[in-house]
Formats: sequence, structure tokens, C-alpha cells
Amino acid sequence: MAKKSLPIETLGSVLEQSLKRLDLAARLDEYSVWPIWNDVVGAVIARNAQPEKIRNGTLFVKVSSPVWMQQLQFMKDMIAGKLNHRLKSEVVKNIFFMVGRIDGAVESPELTEQPEGNSVAEVQLNDGFLESIADPEIRAAFKRLLRSHSRRRPKR
Repeated sequence: MAKKSLPIETLGSVLEQSLKRLDLAARLDEYSVWPIWNDVVGAVIARNAQPEKIRNGTLFVKVSSPVWMQQLQFMKDMIAGKLNHRLKSEVVKNIFFMVGRIDGAVESPELTEQPEGNSVAEVQLNDGFLESIADPEIRAAFKRLLRSHSRRRPKR
């Protein structure tokens, strides 16, 4: 008796079926944030904020200091929108910032805090810092945010 030969399936179709059965496709979509993060937020923000994990649409991002956490908090909807636009689906529904150590983080000479005792409003800023942010919308938002913040705090 001759054996029946089974149809040959491509590896791609087998993997696709396995992903559907294990419901891993959504998880893979979530982790597609990592390769595009630095490009979407720009080099300066990327040096001070990096994605840590993503759970149920909430992206957890480590930031280098409370100052960065506060500044990025005001921009989180815009960042989530830009990430989702690049991913062509609503992967990031919320962003949660937490202070932590950023691997490979270097101190940015363009944005430095004054010694302890001075207010956050006295953060030194120059045009080089803002120009290093690639996305014009994020750059403009950051500029408005820093200007607004510096006007609210009395200078010493």
C-alpha cells in the first residue's frame, strides 16, 4: 500500500497558525514599539527615557530623573499617538513613566539641572538641545512646555 503524501506547508504559514492559536500576535505587535522608540521620540529624549515593558496597552517607560518624568508626562498623549501612527494600529493606549536607571544614559550637556537648592524652572536650555529633537511637533511641544514651566516658578 502506498502512503498518502501530506501537502507541504510553508514555515511561514505554520508559524502564522501557531501565533493565532497561541494568541501571540497581539503581544508581538506590542513589542514592535522598541525598534521605533528612538526614532519617534528623538535622540535627546531617547537618552533620558526608554521603554521598559508593555502590558495591556500600557507602555511603561523608565526616565532618568523626576524632571524628565514631569516634562514627558505632559507629552505622553502625543508620543503615544506618534507611536501608534508609525505602527498603523492602536498598540499604545497609555504611557506610565517611572524614574530608573537608563542603560547607556549619558548626561546631556544641553539640559542640565542646577545644583541642589535651585528650582526646576532654572533648568538651563539652549537651542542645540531643542534642535536635536528630530520630530518638529515634539520639539515645539517641549519648547512650549519648558517656557511655560519657567514662567510659573519665581527665579531666585
